[in-house]
Order: sequence, then structure tokens, then C-alpha cells
Amino acid sequence: MASTTSLKPIPSINLPSQSHRALASNFSYSKPFPFHGLNLSSVTETSSFTSSRSSNPFTTTAFFFNKFKQEAAPHTPKPTKVQELHVYEMNERDRSSPAVLKLSQKPVNSLGDLVPFTNKLYSGDLQKRVGITAGLCVLIQHVPEKKGDRYEAIYSFYFGDYGHLSVQGPYLTYEDTYLAVTGGSGIFEGAYGQVKLHQIVFPMKLYYTFYLKGIGDLPAELLGKPVPPSPAVEPSAAAKATEPHGSIPNFTN
Repeated sequence: MASTTSLKPIPSINLPSQSHRALASNFSYSKPFPFHGLNLSSVTETSSFTSSRSSNPFTTTAFFFNKFKQEAAPHTPKPTKVQELHVYEMNERDRSSPAVLKLSQKPVNSLGDLVPFTNKLYSGDLQKRVGITAGLCVLIQHVPEKKGDRYEAIYSFYFGDYGHLSVQGPYLTYEDTYLAVTGGSGIFEGAYGQVKLHQIVFPMKLYYTFYLKGIGDLPAELLGKPVPPSPAVEPSAAAKATEPHGSIPNFTN
């Protein structure tokens, strides 16, 4: 074994000053320092500790997600103000309505019988012809003790250029009911709420009170002071004749 006096010192090793990334962290070697006769680069911390795996996908996703949130139109809640609309439905025996389809094949009104119908609509003050109803009633139950029937009704109220309202729910021939407002078009787009159906003379005269939400203010010509319902009520002569001042423009005929 050689003596220690025969050993010669190893000259210093200078590593390249180029920065090297440490595995799984952002460390770089930049400043040399002696270590047991070796000039090694000291370890310096970079601005942040990050994984060697790129975070670009997350950063990109977050960027577009935040950008979408910023550019999305703000949510505008539907109007919740309740507006009342009163209309009369009248069967004037000139529209071949209603049609009774006895699908049950029984002499007494029975489950499954169908009644398509369409009648004229007048404003609540009876001064204007505003349109028509159109729909279908399906018989659910015959109620002999009340001398009437229970139907499930699906129908619409058409108001010419103003659009239409659709409703669905119970139609009882012997008492008042409430139906759900399921939507509409034109000025009634987005409408919801309910409508009270009042039988005056079944099936010739009916009176409706809508309680509407979700829409803008209704036009004045649909909101005249309503005439209290009674068997004797009749539309004005101008409304019956659909004269210009007795009807809304382009009313549904």
C-alpha cells in the first residue's frame, strides 16, 4: 500500500456553469463552492417550487374558464310581478264546437271520451274580440251526484299578433277550477302562473282570471275593467261584429 506521502492532490474540477434542473424540482447550479477539494456549483432556489411536470394544461383551462365566466351574459331573473288578465270564452254555436268523441263506447260519459273544442274570446270588459280558444278535454270521471264530469284539459288562448297562452289542468263542469299556465309565445313568452276557470253557463259561457308571472307589462287594450260574470253578460255589438274599434288588430279568428 502506497504511503500517504506519495499521494498527489487531485486538481479542482470545474463543472459547467450551465443551469441543470434537479429531478422533480426547480433547482439550478450556478455558484461554485469548494467541497473536499472539489469546486461544485452551489444549489440555489429558483423563484418557485414546482413539479417537473408541466402545469400548462391546468393554466390554460383556468384561463378559458375564467374568460368564459367574465364574458357570459349576466343572469336576468324573470319578472315576479303578478298581472291579472280577464277574458270571456263564449260558444256562439258558429264553430261546430264542441265535438264529442265517445271512445268508451258507453251510453254514459265514461273514462276516455274526448271533447275537442274551439270558442271565441272576448276581453274582460266585453268591448273587444281578442281571439279564440282551441284544445282538447279528456274525460277522467263521470260524477253523477253532481250532475257533471271531470276532465283533464289541454288548451290555448290565442290573442292574434300578441301571441298565445297555454294551460293544462282540471276542467270540472260543475265547479270552478285552477289550471296551470304552462307557457306562451309573443308577449306571453316565458309566462307562468295559474288561471281560474269560472263556469257561468256550461259549456256556453266561461270566465277566466289569469294570474301571470314572468312577462313584461301587458298592453292596455287587454286590460279593460272586467264586467262581473253572470249568465246575462254579452259582448258589445262592435266586438261581436269585429269592427276595428271592437277587436284587437289581427285577432285570431
